[in-house]
Amino acid sequence: MTSSFRFLEDIALADSAFEARGDSPSELFAASARAVIETMVAPQTVSSTCTKAITRHDRSLEELLFDWLADIVYLKDAEGLVFQDVVCTVEKRQADGDWQLNGTLTGEPIDPARHELRADIKAITKHRYEVRQDNGGWIATVVMDI
Repeated sequence: MTSSFRFLEDIALADSAFEARGDSPSELFAASARAVIETMVAPQTVSSTCTKAITRHDRSLEELLFDWLADIVYLKDAEGLVFQDVVCTVEKRQADGDWQLNGTLTGEPIDPARHELRADIKAITKHRYEVRQDNGGWIATVVMDI
C-alpha cells in the first residue's frame, strides 16, 4: 500500500470527510495533509514561495494527527497561507514514548486571482475521527467542518 486518500461523501452532510492511508505513520500524515490541502485549494495553482516548519509531539498518534491537520487550517486562517506540498516524518521517540512529528508545508499567501480556491475548512472535527493500523498499513478517517 502506498500513501493515498479518498473523499467520503456519505459520512456527513454539511461537512467533508476523507479516508487517508499510508504504509507508515509518516505516509499517513502526508496523505491526510494532502487531503486537507486539496479540500481548500487546487495545489497545482499554488507556488512555493514560503515554507512553514511544524514540530509537535504527543503521547497519542491520534491526537498528533488531529493537531497537525488543525495546524494547516490555522495557517490558512491566521496567516492567509495555502499549500501545494507537504513533507513529514513521524516517529516514536525512544526517550519518553511520545510520537514526534517534523513537517514542512510549502506554499504561499492566498491570492484569489491565481488560486483555485475550493472549500473553506472551519475545523477538523472529532466526529467519526479514527486512526488505526490495519494489515501493516495505517488508516485515518477525518471529518472537516466546512
